[in-house]
Amino acid sequence: MATAKTSPQKSDHLYDAVIIGGGPSGSACAYWLAKAGWDVAVVERKEFPRAKTCGDGLTPRSVRQLADMGLEETVAATGHRYEGLRAYGFGQTLEMKWPEHPHFPSYGYCITRFDLDQLVAENAGAQGATVFNGTEAVDLIDVTPPLHEMSLGGCKGVVVKKKNAKTSSTLMARVVVIADGANSRIGRLLGTNRKREWPLGMAIRGYYTSDRHDDNFIESHLDIRDAEGNVVPGYGWVFPLGDGRINVGVGLLSTDRRWKGVNTTKLMETFVQFAPDYWGMSPETCLGPPTGGKLPMGFSVGPRTGENVIVIGDASGSINPFNGEGIAYGYETGRLAAASIAESLQGGGSQALAHYEERLENAYGNYYEVARAFVRLISDPKLLALCVGVGMRSETLMTKLLSMMANLMRPDQVGPAEVGFRTLTALSKIIPDQVLSALFENQTPELRSVSSAA
Repeated sequence: MATAKTSPQKSDHLYDAVIIGGGPSGSACAYWLAKAGWDVAVVERKEFPRAKTCGDGLTPRSVRQLADMGLEETVAATGHRYEGLRAYGFGQTLEMKWPEHPHFPSYGYCITRFDLDQLVAENAGAQGATVFNGTEAVDLIDVTPPLHEMSLGGCKGVVVKKKNAKTSSTLMARVVVIADGANSRIGRLLGTNRKREWPLGMAIRGYYTSDRHDDNFIESHLDIRDAEGNVVPGYGWVFPLGDGRINVGVGLLSTDRRWKGVNTTKLMETFVQFAPDYWGMSPETCLGPPTGGKLPMGFSVGPRTGENVIVIGDASGSINPFNGEGIAYGYETGRLAAASIAESLQGGGSQALAHYEERLENAYGNYYEVARAFVRLISDPKLLALCVGVGMRSETLMTKLLSMMANLMRPDQVGPAEVGFRTLTALSKIIPDQVLSALFENQTPELRSVSSAA
């Protein structure tokens, strides 16, 4: 396995790009830039390998990006391959294999972020990126104000401090990439903000030993309940890791204030208590206390570009509101950003950097508009029960929804309004007309606008 360069650079060295954060988006961006010959540094606060709160599941979208970076063979040897999703909801169970697709594989992997993130960071190092492990970005150098409210400003570089070091140093850069995760302290220094009316997820996960650690399906429970038995808008999961362990967690997806005070730890305790017995979850098989965090979704964080800065991955709120998936969109936004950064470095400047927004809109705009509206829909427990309870009775419909929610629709089925149209068509088979009409009129202007376009 290749080892990333870690020797410190002199403060007067000018990098083409300094990337703050060595997670999926930062390491992917570094890989593509370094592969193209640019002088890149990655600043990662933790020492690899390091644990990261995550479901540890890779969908076909993630696998495609890992394959493009030359890593699928290594991931296959390290992780556990699975073929599809087993869905539970309101007394119904469905096993659905990933759909055949011209661009994505019909399988996924489960692998811990402890293993995965190191692989991707080292892969960037093997291409020539300099990876500073255990080094925190503590400040920015010579920050300039934004030119307008829809833009970030700029800076000349990053002040960094090695773990346990008494002094800091500087990394000068032509472009600074913000990839420091969902809480993105550096992003906030530049002026990023989250749209609070847009979806925010909360998730928590833990590990258990299990005899079914090599199950061929990941499992999703669509009717999780609180301690009083009330249905809440979210899902529970069990992801087999193939190494004797399973990753178990719950995610809460909502834009509704009524769910603000939900205790995810209690929610997970209830989920574990009522999960299928065949997983063997118990205090004796639990491997430690769960960990969790907040997940900004649907590109709810912005602005995302400035004079010479760009924000990617979780720091931009790129997580898919439909299913809480973040890894694939970290890899993809890192790759899209690399293309815009290269154009900027070749003379396009801030205008070329701003093309990143166009790339995001072309890749995700219509899809995420519908996804944000979907989260509004399931924030109503009655509509959630109606959608899932009726939908689970139709394997054909749920298979289509699986493709939609995982963003795996075929390219010949996706156009300017097809995502919204197909979603509305699917929902119309589940929800009575009068409820759907009231939903569009009172709760989901996003879906209403997409419906008109369709």
